[in-house]
Amino acid sequence: MKSNLLLLLAAVIWGLAFVAQRVSMDYIGPFTFSGVRFALGSLSLLPLIFFCKINPHNSNNSIDNEMTSSWRIGFIAGIIIFFAISLQQVGLQYTAIGKASFITSLYIVIVPIMGIFLQQHITTKTWCGCMLATTGLYLLCVKEGFAISYGDLLELIGAFFWAAHLLFIDHFAKKVDTLQFAFLQFMSCSLLSIVTALLIEPIALDAILQARVPILYTGICSTAIAYTLQIVGQKHAEPSHAAIILSMETVIATLGGYIFLNERLGFYELLGCTLMLSGVLLAQLQGRKSDPKQSKELNIICKKTDAP
Repeated sequence: MKSNLLLLLAAVIWGLAFVAQRVSMDYIGPFTFSGVRFALGSLSLLPLIFFCKINPHNSNNSIDNEMTSSWRIGFIAGIIIFFAISLQQVGLQYTAIGKASFITSLYIVIVPIMGIFLQQHITTKTWCGCMLATTGLYLLCVKEGFAISYGDLLELIGAFFWAAHLLFIDHFAKKVDTLQFAFLQFMSCSLLSIVTALLIEPIALDAILQARVPILYTGICSTAIAYTLQIVGQKHAEPSHAAIILSMETVIATLGGYIFLNERLGFYELLGCTLMLSGVLLAQLQGRKSDPKQSKELNIICKKTDAP
């Protein structure tokens, strides 16, 4: 339950950050925005990392003896998230926010499909939860006819990278220090974004200062806090369940528009929110696959305790 709540909190932060990502590109390019955002996110973690260094008992494991492995894992995660966030940012320039949000969140279906190839057990209820959530996403986001455009294609490719990032974190979250892992993936993503921006985008300090509000929110809240919460939450959550919970960012974005921007919610939007919430709850109704031997022993005990 704690892991699910942490993931849901991350989804809330990401949902409120989606508009900020779009607004920022009125002033700076997508790669410049990502570079500054992730640099701010990594730097904001330094005080926490320093605090854990001088108080070793506060660290969740002794990763200091495995810094080489930690750097390698963090750098690979940074590469994955660089491609994911870059495709999302560039795609937003060519497609509507609603369609971009829907296509990006298709990772809730991609994750369990990829999980099959990684020999992960996916229950029937999880599949049903994915289908419900995907249907809800479509009703919530797609207001016009659905046709694949250039921006939509970028978002779709990005969805595979978001799915890969979820599965990568699921595999390594319990093996590395959370703060160091987060810092390393943020910094490597920032460096890759800045190098790309220097090659293809004009960079001006005045433009960056004009985009300071979305940069501050996405850098500190959406990056430093939310992505770190994702790493912590996925330590004890199945990747397919995590994907469904994190997809709730779309619902949060819609509700945020209703509360703060007075955007009207119609019948299909409300139905979409309901289906997504139902999908999340359905996927959580069962735990991991039980041990057949343990189940057999439990049946024997139950038979012995039955009344004659």
